[in-house]
Amino acid sequence: MAAVIFSLFAGQPLTIVGVTGPITVFNYTVYDLMVPRGTNYFAFMCIIGFWAMGMHWFLAISNTCNGLRYVTRFSCDTFGFYVALIYLEKGVQVLTRQFPLGPASAYLSIMVSLLVLMTAWACGIVGESQLFHRYVRKFIEDYGTPLTIIFFTGFVHIGRMDSIELERLPTSESYQPTADRGWLVQFWDISGQDVGIAFPFALVLTILFWFDHNVSSLIAQGTEFPLRKPAGFHWDIFLLGFTTGVAGLLGLPFPNGLIPQAPFHTNSLCVTRQVRVPVYGSKQRNDDNNGDDNDEQSSIDEKDQEYKIERVVDHVVEQRASNFIQGALCLIVMTGPLLIVIGLIPQGVLAGLFFTMGTQALASNGIVLKLVYLFSDRKLTVGHPLRKLERQWAIWFFVGCELLFFAVAFAITQTVAAIGFPVILILPIPFRTWLLPKVMTRKEMDALDAPTASPFTMESVGGVHGLEEGEDGDENDEDDVRRKLGPRAGGDDRGKQKTQDPEKATTTGRDDASSTQNENDLRNSGGVAPRSQHTEGQAGTMQSGASSSNAALSDPWKL
Repeated sequence: MAAVIFSLFAGQPLTIVGVTGPITVFNYTVYDLMVPRGTNYFAFMCIIGFWAMGMHWFLAISNTCNGLRYVTRFSCDTFGFYVALIYLEKGVQVLTRQFPLGPASAYLSIMVSLLVLMTAWACGIVGESQLFHRYVRKFIEDYGTPLTIIFFTGFVHIGRMDSIELERLPTSESYQPTADRGWLVQFWDISGQDVGIAFPFALVLTILFWFDHNVSSLIAQGTEFPLRKPAGFHWDIFLLGFTTGVAGLLGLPFPNGLIPQAPFHTNSLCVTRQVRVPVYGSKQRNDDNNGDDNDEQSSIDEKDQEYKIERVVDHVVEQRASNFIQGALCLIVMTGPLLIVIGLIPQGVLAGLFFTMGTQALASNGIVLKLVYLFSDRKLTVGHPLRKLERQWAIWFFVGCELLFFAVAFAITQTVAAIGFPVILILPIPFRTWLLPKVMTRKEMDALDAPTASPFTMESVGGVHGLEEGEDGDENDEDDVRRKLGPRAGGDDRGKQKTQDPEKATTTGRDDASSTQNENDLRNSGGVAPRSQHTEGQAGTMQSGASSSNAALSDPWKL
Protein backbone atom coordinates (compact mmCIF):
# COMPACT_ATOMS: atom_id res chain seq x y z
CA MET A 1 0.00 0.00 0.00
CA ALA A 2 2.64 2.52 1.07
CA ALA A 3 4.99 1.48 -1.74
CA VAL A 4 2.35 2.21 -4.37
CA ILE A 5 1.45 5.56 -2.79
CA PHE A 6 5.08 6.69 -2.48
CA SER A 7 5.94 5.54 -6.00
CA LEU A 8 3.14 7.70 -7.41
CA PHE A 9 3.13 10.76 -5.18
CA ALA A 10 6.44 10.96 -3.25
CA GLY A 11 9.03 13.60 -3.97
CA GLN A 12 11.73 10.93 -3.60
CA PRO A 13 10.35 7.81 -5.33
CA LEU A 14 13.70 6.00 -5.21
CA THR A 15 13.20 5.39 -1.48
CA ILE A 16 11.74 1.93 -0.88
CA VAL A 17 9.01 2.01 1.78
CA GLY A 18 7.95 -0.95 3.91
CA VAL A 19 8.07 -2.46 7.39
CA THR A 20 11.49 -2.12 9.02
CA GLY A 21 13.25 -3.82 11.89
CA PRO A 22 12.96 -0.82 14.26
CA ILE A 23 9.18 -0.56 13.78
CA THR A 24 8.94 -4.28 14.56
CA VAL A 25 10.70 -3.60 17.86
CA PHE A 26 8.24 -0.77 18.48
CA ASN A 27 5.22 -3.00 17.78
CA TYR A 28 6.46 -5.79 20.04
CA THR A 29 7.07 -3.33 22.86
CA VAL A 30 3.61 -1.73 22.58
CA TYR A 31 2.01 -5.17 22.57
CA ASP A 32 3.91 -6.31 25.68
CA LEU A 33 3.03 -3.11 27.55
CA MET A 34 -0.63 -2.65 26.63
CA VAL A 35 -2.22 -6.06 26.03
CA PRO A 36 -1.70 -7.23 29.66
CA ARG A 37 -3.78 -4.18 30.69
CA GLY A 38 -6.69 -5.48 28.63
CA THR A 39 -6.31 -2.80 25.95
CA ASN A 40 -7.54 -3.53 22.43
CA TYR A 41 -4.20 -3.73 20.62
CA PHE A 42 -5.43 -2.88 17.10
CA ALA A 43 -7.56 0.02 18.32
CA PHE A 44 -4.63 1.34 20.38
CA MET A 45 -2.27 1.13 17.39
CA CYS A 46 -4.87 2.89 15.25
CA ILE A 47 -5.03 5.79 17.74
CA ILE A 48 -1.23 5.91 17.72
CA GLY A 49 -1.37 6.15 13.94
CA PHE A 50 -3.86 9.03 14.08
CA TRP A 51 -1.78 10.94 16.65
CA ALA A 52 1.39 10.30 14.60
CA MET A 53 -0.31 11.44 11.41
CA GLY A 54 -1.03 14.84 12.93
CA MET A 55 2.53 15.07 14.29
CA HIS A 56 4.00 14.23 10.87
CA TRP A 57 1.92 16.92 9.25
CA PHE A 58 3.05 19.44 11.84
CA LEU A 59 6.70 18.48 11.23
CA ALA A 60 6.25 18.89 7.48
CA ILE A 61 4.49 22.25 7.71
CA SER A 62 7.02 23.63 10.21
CA ASN A 63 10.01 22.65 8.00
CA THR A 64 11.63 20.49 10.68
CA CYS A 65 13.34 18.50 7.94
CA ASN A 66 15.79 21.40 7.74
CA GLY A 67 17.51 19.65 10.64
CA LEU A 68 18.73 17.04 8.15
CA ARG A 69 21.51 19.43 7.18
CA TYR A 70 23.24 18.33 10.38
CA VAL A 71 22.99 14.61 9.56
CA THR A 72 26.32 13.17 8.40
CA ARG A 73 27.79 9.72 7.86
CA PHE A 74 28.45 9.57 11.61
CA SER A 75 24.72 9.34 12.38
CA CYS A 76 23.83 7.28 9.31
CA ASP A 77 26.55 4.71 9.90
CA THR A 78 25.50 4.33 13.53
CA PHE A 79 21.87 3.84 12.57
CA GLY A 80 22.78 1.52 9.68
CA PHE A 81 24.89 -0.58 12.03
CA TYR A 82 21.94 -0.79 14.43
CA VAL A 83 19.51 -1.86 11.69
CA ALA A 84 21.95 -4.49 10.40
CA LEU A 85 22.28 -6.02 13.87
CA ILE A 86 18.48 -5.99 14.26
CA TYR A 87 18.21 -8.07 11.07
CA LEU A 88 20.80 -10.53 12.37
CA GLU A 89 19.03 -10.73 15.73
CA LYS A 90 15.67 -11.42 14.07
CA GLY A 91 17.29 -14.19 12.03
CA VAL A 92 18.56 -15.85 15.20
CA GLN A 93 15.14 -15.47 16.83
CA VAL A 94 13.49 -17.21 13.87
CA LEU A 95 15.90 -20.14 14.21
CA THR A 96 15.23 -20.51 17.94
CA ARG A 97 11.57 -21.17 17.14
CA GLN A 98 12.53 -24.34 15.27
CA PHE A 99 13.80 -26.25 18.32
CA PRO A 100 10.37 -27.25 19.70
CA LEU A 101 9.87 -29.40 16.59
CA GLY A 102 12.95 -31.44 17.41
CA PRO A 103 16.72 -31.38 16.84
CA ALA A 104 16.43 -32.50 13.20
CA SER A 105 14.17 -29.58 12.34
CA ALA A 106 16.44 -27.13 14.14
CA TYR A 107 19.59 -28.52 12.48
CA LEU A 108 18.06 -28.43 8.99
CA SER A 109 16.78 -24.88 9.50
CA ILE A 110 20.18 -23.66 10.66
CA MET A 111 21.92 -25.39 7.76
CA VAL A 112 19.50 -23.95 5.20
CA SER A 113 19.78 -20.43 6.63
CA LEU A 114 23.57 -20.53 6.36
CA LEU A 115 23.39 -21.94 2.82
CA VAL A 116 21.05 -19.12 1.81
CA LEU A 117 23.49 -16.60 3.28
CA MET A 118 26.53 -18.10 1.54
CA THR A 119 24.77 -18.47 -1.81
CA ALA A 120 23.39 -14.93 -1.80
CA TRP A 121 26.81 -13.60 -0.76
CA ALA A 122 28.45 -15.56 -3.58
CA CYS A 123 26.00 -14.00 -6.06
CA GLY A 124 27.21 -10.58 -4.95
CA ILE A 125 30.83 -11.63 -5.41
CA VAL A 126 30.10 -12.88 -8.92
CA GLY A 127 28.43 -9.57 -9.74
CA GLU A 128 31.62 -7.70 -8.78
CA SER A 129 33.98 -10.13 -10.47
CA GLN A 130 35.13 -10.48 -14.07
CA LEU A 131 33.40 -13.81 -14.62
CA PHE A 132 30.95 -14.29 -17.50
CA HIS A 133 29.47 -11.55 -19.62
CA ARG A 134 28.49 -8.25 -18.03
CA TYR A 135 24.76 -8.95 -18.46
CA VAL A 136 25.10 -12.39 -16.87
CA ARG A 137 26.98 -10.94 -13.89
CA LYS A 138 24.37 -8.22 -13.47
CA PHE A 139 21.54 -10.76 -13.60
CA ILE A 140 23.20 -12.93 -10.96
CA GLU A 141 23.86 -9.94 -8.73
CA ASP A 142 20.33 -8.50 -8.99
CA TYR A 143 18.26 -11.67 -8.98
CA GLY A 144 20.55 -14.11 -7.17
CA THR A 145 18.90 -13.61 -3.77
CA PRO A 146 15.26 -14.23 -4.84
CA LEU A 147 16.36 -17.20 -6.95
CA THR A 148 18.24 -18.52 -3.91
CA ILE A 149 15.05 -18.38 -1.84
CA ILE A 150 13.15 -20.28 -4.53
CA PHE A 151 15.87 -22.91 -4.82
CA PHE A 152 16.18 -23.64 -1.11
CA THR A 153 12.39 -23.73 -0.70
CA GLY A 154 12.52 -26.81 -2.91
CA PHE A 155 15.88 -27.99 -1.59
CA VAL A 156 14.41 -29.07 1.75
CA HIS A 157 12.25 -31.66 -0.10
CA ILE A 158 15.24 -33.55 -1.50
CA GLY A 159 15.82 -37.07 -0.10
CA ARG A 160 15.33 -37.68 3.60
CA MET A 161 14.96 -33.96 4.28
CA ASP A 162 11.43 -34.20 2.92
CA SER A 163 10.36 -36.21 5.98
CA ILE A 164 11.55 -33.56 8.46
CA GLU A 165 8.84 -31.27 9.76
CA LEU A 166 9.68 -27.57 9.34
CA GLU A 167 7.98 -24.37 10.42
CA ARG A 168 6.85 -22.45 7.36
CA LEU A 169 5.67 -18.89 6.76
CA PRO A 170 2.13 -18.39 8.11
CA THR A 171 -0.38 -17.13 5.56
CA SER A 172 -4.06 -16.20 5.53
CA GLU A 173 -6.85 -16.19 2.97
CA SER A 174 -6.39 -13.97 -0.04
CA TYR A 175 -6.97 -10.29 0.64
CA GLN A 176 -8.07 -11.00 4.20
CA PRO A 177 -6.51 -9.91 7.52
CA THR A 178 -4.55 -12.57 9.39
CA ALA A 179 -6.68 -12.05 12.53
CA ASP A 180 -10.41 -12.76 12.73
CA ARG A 181 -11.55 -9.18 12.12
CA GLY A 182 -12.67 -6.83 9.40
CA TRP A 183 -10.42 -4.68 7.24
CA LEU A 184 -11.17 -1.51 9.21
CA VAL A 185 -10.12 -1.32 12.86
CA GLN A 186 -12.84 -0.35 15.35
CA PHE A 187 -10.75 2.41 16.86
CA TRP A 188 -13.66 3.63 18.97
CA ASP A 189 -13.47 0.42 21.01
CA ILE A 190 -11.01 1.98 23.45
CA SER A 191 -11.19 4.04 26.63
CA GLY A 192 -10.43 7.75 26.79
CA GLN A 193 -7.53 6.99 29.12
CA ASP A 194 -5.91 4.76 26.50
CA VAL A 195 -6.37 7.53 23.91
CA GLY A 196 -4.26 9.79 26.13
CA ILE A 197 -1.71 7.04 26.79
CA ALA A 198 -1.31 6.60 23.01
CA PHE A 199 0.00 10.17 22.66
CA PRO A 200 3.54 9.57 24.04
CA PHE A 201 3.78 6.36 22.02
CA ALA A 202 2.87 8.35 18.92
CA LEU A 203 5.51 10.94 19.80
CA VAL A 204 8.18 8.23 19.98
CA LEU A 205 6.95 6.77 16.70
CA THR A 206 7.13 10.17 15.04
CA ILE A 207 10.71 10.67 16.23
CA LEU A 208 11.61 7.24 14.88
CA PHE A 209 10.01 7.87 11.50
CA TRP A 210 11.45 11.38 11.15
CA PHE A 211 14.93 9.95 11.58
CA ASP A 212 14.52 6.51 9.99
CA HIS A 213 12.67 7.58 6.86
CA ASN A 214 14.82 10.66 6.24
CA VAL A 215 18.04 8.73 6.76
CA SER A 216 16.80 6.09 4.32
CA SER A 217 16.10 8.85 1.81
CA LEU A 218 19.51 10.43 2.39
CA ILE A 219 21.37 7.16 1.91
CA ALA A 220 19.29 6.34 -1.18
CA GLN A 221 20.42 9.72 -2.57
CA GLY A 222 23.99 9.49 -1.27
CA THR A 223 26.97 11.34 -2.69
CA GLU A 224 27.97 8.22 -4.66
CA PHE A 225 24.82 8.48 -6.81
CA PRO A 226 24.86 11.22 -9.53
CA LEU A 227 21.21 12.22 -9.23
CA ARG A 228 19.71 14.99 -11.36
CA LYS A 229 16.24 15.38 -9.85
CA PRO A 230 15.76 17.41 -6.65
CA ALA A 231 14.69 15.97 -3.30
CA GLY A 232 11.43 16.55 -1.41
CA PHE A 233 11.94 15.78 2.26
CA HIS A 234 9.13 17.98 3.63
CA TRP A 235 6.47 16.61 1.30
CA ASP A 236 7.54 13.01 1.92
CA ILE A 237 7.15 13.46 5.68
CA PHE A 238 3.66 14.81 5.05
CA LEU A 239 2.89 11.82 2.83
CA LEU A 240 4.38 9.45 5.42
CA GLY A 241 1.96 10.84 7.98
CA PHE A 242 -0.93 10.00 5.67
CA THR A 243 0.23 6.39 5.14
CA THR A 244 0.79 6.03 8.90
CA GLY A 245 -2.79 7.00 9.63
CA VAL A 246 -4.18 4.74 6.89
CA ALA A 247 -2.03 1.82 8.08
CA GLY A 248 -3.38 2.26 11.61
CA LEU A 249 -6.96 2.30 10.34
CA LEU A 250 -6.37 -0.92 8.38
CA GLY A 251 -4.53 -2.61 11.25
CA LEU A 252 -1.28 -2.85 9.29
CA PRO A 253 2.28 -2.27 10.56
CA PHE A 254 3.36 1.33 10.05
CA PRO A 255 5.57 1.65 6.92
CA ASN A 256 8.55 3.92 6.35
CA GLY A 257 11.86 4.02 4.46
CA LEU A 258 13.83 0.78 4.36
CA ILE A 259 17.53 0.28 5.04
CA PRO A 260 19.37 -1.34 3.23
CA GLN A 261 16.70 -1.83 0.55
CA ALA A 262 16.47 1.89 -0.33
CA PRO A 263 20.16 2.35 -1.30
CA PHE A 264 20.15 -1.08 -2.95
CA HIS A 265 17.27 0.11 -5.13
CA THR A 266 19.17 3.22 -6.24
CA ASN A 267 22.29 1.16 -6.83
CA SER A 268 20.38 -1.27 -9.04
CA LEU A 269 19.30 1.68 -11.22
CA CYS A 270 22.86 2.88 -11.82
CA VAL A 271 24.06 2.79 -15.42
CA THR A 272 27.78 2.09 -15.40
CA ARG A 273 30.73 2.11 -17.76
CA GLN A 274 34.24 0.74 -17.62
CA VAL A 275 37.17 3.15 -17.28
CA ARG A 276 40.88 2.92 -16.60
CA VAL A 277 41.84 4.28 -13.17
CA PRO A 278 45.15 4.41 -11.26
CA VAL A 279 45.93 1.52 -8.97
CA TYR A 280 45.49 2.65 -5.37
CA GLY A 281 48.81 3.22 -3.61
CA SER A 282 51.06 2.80 -6.66
CA LYS A 283 52.32 6.39 -6.51
CA GLN A 284 52.72 6.21 -2.74
CA ARG A 285 54.84 3.08 -3.01
CA ASN A 286 57.07 4.75 -5.57
CA ASP A 287 57.40 7.86 -3.40
CA ASP A 288 58.32 5.76 -0.37
CA ASN A 289 61.04 3.97 -2.32
CA ASN A 290 62.62 7.11 -3.78
CA GLY A 291 62.35 9.42 -0.77
CA ASP A 292 62.14 13.19 -0.89
CA ASP A 293 65.70 13.84 -2.20
CA ASN A 294 64.78 13.38 -5.80
CA ASP A 295 61.48 14.94 -6.78
CA GLU A 296 61.92 13.94 -10.40
CA GLN A 297 62.21 10.26 -9.48
CA SER A 298 59.25 10.44 -7.12
CA SER A 299 56.90 11.65 -9.86
CA ILE A 300 55.34 8.96 -12.02
CA ASP A 301 55.09 9.35 -15.74
CA GLU A 302 51.90 8.37 -17.46
CA LYS A 303 53.54 5.29 -18.98
CA ASP A 304 54.82 4.12 -15.57
CA GLN A 305 51.53 4.62 -13.72
CA GLU A 306 49.73 1.38 -12.84
CA TYR A 307 46.12 1.24 -13.98
CA LYS A 308 43.21 -1.11 -13.55
CA ILE A 309 39.81 -1.44 -15.20
CA GLU A 310 36.93 -0.37 -12.98
CA ARG A 311 33.22 0.26 -13.40
CA VAL A 312 32.00 3.77 -12.60
CA VAL A 313 28.50 5.20 -12.44
CA ASP A 314 27.52 7.17 -15.53
CA HIS A 315 24.02 8.12 -14.36
CA VAL A 316 21.02 6.85 -12.42
CA VAL A 317 17.73 5.96 -14.10
CA GLU A 318 15.47 8.11 -11.95
CA GLN A 319 11.85 7.00 -12.39
CA ARG A 320 8.80 5.79 -10.46
CA ALA A 321 8.08 2.57 -12.33
CA SER A 322 10.35 0.17 -10.42
CA ASN A 323 9.05 1.25 -7.01
CA PHE A 324 5.46 1.03 -8.25
CA ILE A 325 5.98 -2.41 -9.76
CA GLN A 326 7.48 -3.88 -6.60
CA GLY A 327 4.58 -2.44 -4.59
CA ALA A 328 2.03 -3.80 -7.06
CA LEU A 329 3.71 -7.21 -6.96
CA CYS A 330 3.10 -7.32 -3.21
CA LEU A 331 -0.62 -6.95 -3.93
CA ILE A 332 -0.43 -9.70 -6.55
CA VAL A 333 1.29 -12.02 -4.08
CA MET A 334 -1.81 -11.74 -1.87
CA THR A 335 -3.81 -13.77 -4.40
CA GLY A 336 -4.78 -17.31 -3.41
CA PRO A 337 -2.39 -19.37 -5.60
CA LEU A 338 0.66 -17.27 -4.72
CA LEU A 339 -0.20 -17.33 -1.02
CA ILE A 340 -0.03 -21.12 -1.21
CA VAL A 341 3.45 -20.82 -2.72
CA ILE A 342 4.51 -18.32 -0.04
CA GLY A 343 3.28 -20.75 2.61
CA LEU A 344 5.76 -23.34 1.35
CA ILE A 345 8.83 -21.23 2.28
CA PRO A 346 10.53 -22.65 5.40
CA GLN A 347 11.24 -20.21 8.18
CA GLY A 348 14.88 -21.27 8.03
CA VAL A 349 15.04 -19.73 4.54
CA LEU A 350 13.54 -16.54 5.96
CA ALA A 351 16.24 -16.51 8.64
CA GLY A 352 18.86 -16.80 5.90
CA LEU A 353 17.30 -13.81 4.14
CA PHE A 354 17.58 -11.80 7.37
CA PHE A 355 21.23 -12.84 7.67
CA THR A 356 21.82 -11.79 4.05
CA MET A 357 20.34 -8.32 4.50
CA GLY A 358 22.23 -7.80 7.76
CA THR A 359 25.61 -8.87 6.41
CA GLN A 360 25.21 -6.87 3.20
CA ALA A 361 24.41 -3.77 5.23
CA LEU A 362 27.44 -4.36 7.47
CA ALA A 363 29.79 -4.90 4.54
CA SER A 364 29.26 -1.33 3.30
CA ASN A 365 28.93 0.32 6.70
CA GLY A 366 31.44 3.05 7.55
CA ILE A 367 31.99 1.68 11.05
CA VAL A 368 33.00 -1.70 9.65
CA LEU A 369 35.32 -0.12 7.07
CA LYS A 370 37.12 1.85 9.76
CA LEU A 371 37.38 -1.21 12.01
CA VAL A 372 38.90 -3.18 9.14
CA TYR A 373 41.54 -0.49 8.77
CA LEU A 374 42.25 -0.35 12.51
CA PHE A 375 42.74 -4.11 12.77
CA SER A 376 44.73 -4.43 9.53
CA ASP A 377 48.48 -5.01 9.44
CA ARG A 378 50.02 -1.53 9.41
CA LYS A 379 52.64 -2.71 6.93
CA LEU A 380 49.85 -3.36 4.44
CA THR A 381 48.03 -0.05 4.93
CA VAL A 382 50.77 2.22 3.61
CA GLY A 383 49.12 4.93 1.56
CA HIS A 384 45.73 4.49 3.19
CA PRO A 385 44.07 7.92 3.61
CA LEU A 386 43.62 7.42 7.36
CA ARG A 387 47.37 6.89 7.74
CA LYS A 388 47.78 10.60 6.98
CA LEU A 389 46.25 11.50 10.34
CA GLU A 390 48.88 12.29 12.94
CA ARG A 391 46.68 11.30 15.89
CA GLN A 392 45.69 7.72 15.10
CA TRP A 393 43.85 7.46 18.41
CA ALA A 394 41.31 9.90 16.94
CA ILE A 395 40.10 7.09 14.68
CA TRP A 396 39.57 4.82 17.70
CA PHE A 397 37.75 7.62 19.49
CA PHE A 398 35.50 8.35 16.50
CA VAL A 399 34.56 4.69 15.97
CA GLY A 400 34.20 4.20 19.73
CA CYS A 401 31.61 6.99 19.91
CA GLU A 402 29.63 5.42 17.08
CA LEU A 403 29.72 2.00 18.74
CA LEU A 404 28.72 3.52 22.07
CA PHE A 405 25.56 5.05 20.65
CA PHE A 406 24.79 1.78 18.88
CA ALA A 407 25.36 -0.28 22.03
CA VAL A 408 23.09 1.93 24.14
CA ALA A 409 20.27 1.81 21.56
CA PHE A 410 20.63 -1.94 21.05
CA ALA A 411 20.74 -2.64 24.78
CA ILE A 412 17.61 -0.60 25.41
CA THR A 413 15.70 -2.61 22.79
CA GLN A 414 16.30 -5.73 24.88
CA THR A 415 14.52 -4.27 27.92
CA VAL A 416 11.03 -3.03 28.78
CA ALA A 417 12.30 0.49 28.05
CA ALA A 418 12.65 -0.40 24.36
CA ILE A 419 9.92 2.09 23.51
CA GLY A 420 12.45 4.90 24.04
CA PHE A 421 15.16 3.66 21.68
CA PRO A 422 14.33 6.21 18.91
CA VAL A 423 15.44 9.00 21.23
CA ILE A 424 18.86 7.36 21.53
CA LEU A 425 19.12 7.03 17.75
CA ILE A 426 18.90 10.80 17.16
CA LEU A 427 21.41 11.75 19.87
CA PRO A 428 24.42 11.23 17.52
CA ILE A 429 23.26 14.23 15.47
CA PRO A 430 23.83 16.96 18.10
CA PHE A 431 26.84 15.07 19.48
CA ARG A 432 28.54 15.06 16.08
CA THR A 433 27.57 18.65 15.28
CA TRP A 434 28.54 20.47 18.47
CA LEU A 435 30.56 18.22 20.80
CA LEU A 436 32.81 16.05 18.62
CA PRO A 437 34.50 19.03 16.84
CA LYS A 438 35.68 20.27 20.25
CA VAL A 439 37.77 17.12 20.67
CA MET A 440 38.90 16.44 17.10
CA THR A 441 40.54 18.72 14.55
CA ARG A 442 38.93 19.83 11.31
CA LYS A 443 41.33 17.65 9.31
CA GLU A 444 40.39 14.59 11.34
CA MET A 445 36.68 15.26 10.95
CA ASP A 446 37.09 15.67 7.19
CA ALA A 447 38.94 12.36 6.94
CA LEU A 448 36.56 10.38 9.15
CA ASP A 449 33.19 11.90 8.32
CA ALA A 450 31.36 13.37 5.34
CA PRO A 451 27.89 14.63 4.41
CA THR A 452 25.49 11.86 3.47
CA ALA A 453 24.08 13.59 0.40
CA SER A 454 25.31 16.27 -1.98
CA PRO A 455 24.47 19.99 -1.72
CA PHE A 456 22.11 19.52 -4.69
CA THR A 457 20.06 16.95 -2.74
CA MET A 458 20.22 18.96 0.48
CA GLU A 459 19.24 22.28 -1.10
CA SER A 460 15.57 21.94 -0.09
CA VAL A 461 16.56 21.68 3.59
CA GLY A 462 19.01 24.57 3.67
CA GLY A 463 22.14 22.92 2.32
CA VAL A 464 24.85 20.95 4.09
CA HIS A 465 25.98 22.23 7.48
CA GLY A 466 29.58 23.42 7.43
CA LEU A 467 29.91 24.18 3.72
CA GLU A 468 29.01 27.85 3.71
CA GLU A 469 30.73 28.40 7.02
CA GLY A 470 33.30 26.01 8.45
CA GLU A 471 33.19 24.56 11.92
CA ASP A 472 35.92 26.93 12.96
CA GLY A 473 34.04 29.93 11.58
CA ASP A 474 36.17 30.29 8.44
CA GLU A 475 34.75 30.13 4.97
CA ASN A 476 35.48 26.95 3.06
CA ASP A 477 37.13 27.28 -0.29
CA GLU A 478 36.11 25.29 -3.32
CA ASP A 479 38.85 22.70 -2.90
CA ASP A 480 37.81 22.01 0.70
CA VAL A 481 34.22 21.49 -0.36
CA ARG A 482 35.19 19.09 -3.09
CA ARG A 483 37.51 17.21 -0.78
CA LYS A 484 34.62 16.54 1.61
CA LEU A 485 31.88 15.81 -0.93
CA GLY A 486 33.67 14.29 -3.86
CA PRO A 487 32.18 14.27 -7.35
CA ARG A 488 29.24 16.69 -7.00
CA ALA A 489 30.55 19.31 -4.60
CA GLY A 490 30.71 22.25 -6.94
CA GLY A 491 29.41 23.68 -10.15
CA ASP A 492 26.82 26.18 -11.23
CA ASP A 493 24.40 23.50 -12.41
CA ARG A 494 23.96 22.31 -8.81
CA GLY A 495 25.01 18.71 -9.11
CA LYS A 496 23.42 17.94 -12.44
CA GLN A 497 25.59 15.48 -14.24
CA LYS A 498 26.35 15.49 -17.92
CA THR A 499 25.55 12.10 -19.34
CA GLN A 500 28.32 11.39 -21.76
CA ASP A 501 28.26 8.85 -24.50
CA PRO A 502 30.81 6.12 -23.69
CA GLU A 503 31.96 6.31 -27.29
CA LYS A 504 32.87 10.00 -26.81
CA ALA A 505 34.73 9.67 -23.51
CA THR A 506 38.09 11.41 -23.55
CA THR A 507 41.42 10.24 -22.21
CA THR A 508 42.48 10.98 -18.67
CA GLY A 509 45.65 12.87 -17.81
CA ARG A 510 47.55 12.89 -14.54
CA ASP A 511 45.36 15.62 -12.99
CA ASP A 512 42.19 13.60 -13.54
CA ALA A 513 43.87 10.51 -12.16
CA SER A 514 44.56 12.46 -9.00
CA SER A 515 40.91 13.41 -8.63
CA THR A 516 39.94 9.75 -8.96
CA GLN A 517 42.57 8.86 -6.37
CA ASN A 518 41.14 11.43 -3.93
CA GLU A 519 37.68 9.92 -4.24
CA ASN A 520 39.13 6.45 -3.62
CA ASP A 521 40.88 7.82 -0.55
CA LEU A 522 37.63 9.13 0.87
CA ARG A 523 35.77 5.92 0.11
CA ASN A 524 38.43 3.57 1.52
CA SER A 525 38.65 5.59 4.73
CA GLY A 526 35.03 4.82 5.54
CA GLY A 527 33.88 8.39 5.09
CA VAL A 528 31.67 7.41 2.15
CA ALA A 529 30.77 3.76 2.34
CA PRO A 530 30.74 1.81 -0.96
CA ARG A 531 27.70 -0.28 -1.74
CA SER A 532 28.96 -2.15 -4.75
CA GLN A 533 31.61 -2.05 -7.36
CA HIS A 534 29.31 0.08 -9.52
CA THR A 535 29.92 3.11 -7.33
CA GLU A 536 33.69 2.92 -7.19
CA GLY A 537 36.17 5.19 -8.87
CA GLN A 538 33.69 7.82 -9.92
CA ALA A 539 35.61 10.92 -8.86
CA GLY A 540 36.31 13.21 -11.73
CA THR A 541 33.65 11.57 -13.92
CA MET A 542 30.73 13.40 -12.33
CA GLN A 543 32.01 16.88 -11.60
CA SER A 544 29.70 18.62 -14.00
CA GLY A 545 30.59 22.07 -12.68
CA ALA A 546 34.34 21.48 -12.61
CA SER A 547 36.48 22.61 -15.49
CA SER A 548 37.95 19.14 -15.93
CA SER A 549 34.61 17.34 -16.20
CA ASN A 550 34.94 16.64 -19.92
CA ALA A 551 38.38 15.11 -19.46
CA ALA A 552 37.52 13.00 -16.45
CA LEU A 553 36.89 9.74 -18.33
CA SER A 554 39.77 7.60 -19.42
CA ASP A 555 39.76 5.18 -22.34
CA PRO A 556 36.31 3.54 -22.22
CA TRP A 557 36.23 -0.24 -22.38
CA LYS A 558 33.19 -1.94 -23.77
CA LEU A 559 32.18 -5.53 -23.30
